[in-house]
Amino acid sequence: MAPETTHRRPGMTWASEPAGTRHLFVRDLIVEARIGVYDVEKIKPQRVRLNLDLTVAVPDQAMSDDISTVVSYEPLVRHARDLARREHHELVETLAEKLAAFCLDHPMVHGVRVRVEKLDIFPDAAAVGVEIERLKR
Repeated sequence: MAPETTHRRPGMTWASEPAGTRHLFVRDLIVEARIGVYDVEKIKPQRVRLNLDLTVAVPDQAMSDDISTVVSYEPLVRHARDLARREHHELVETLAEKLAAFCLDHPMVHGVRVRVEKLDIFPDAAAVGVEIERLKR
């Protein structure tokens, strides 16, 4: 697989010491999701790949080895799995927006990029989906 090209919009600083940010990510999480507009998609879950990229504030205090001083990826993964399984979403865009909103609820998160990919739609395409970027307002 070719390396992913990173598209950054102005103002989004993923991992910058001067900006006091770091980049936290969850890469290629495969979940069974209830998603789609067609009848067959409403009956049977399908494989979806999720990617979360977060711009996270670095605490002012000295670096420590204490999980309470960072954004933990475990709640992000748990929430993404649960959201994908728990309710049916008609659109990948809806699931992406809900995941972005959850990430931005954390006080240390400044911005998020979410990619939602349906993996088994076209036999001649690796995936179809959407990618969004949202900044905390």
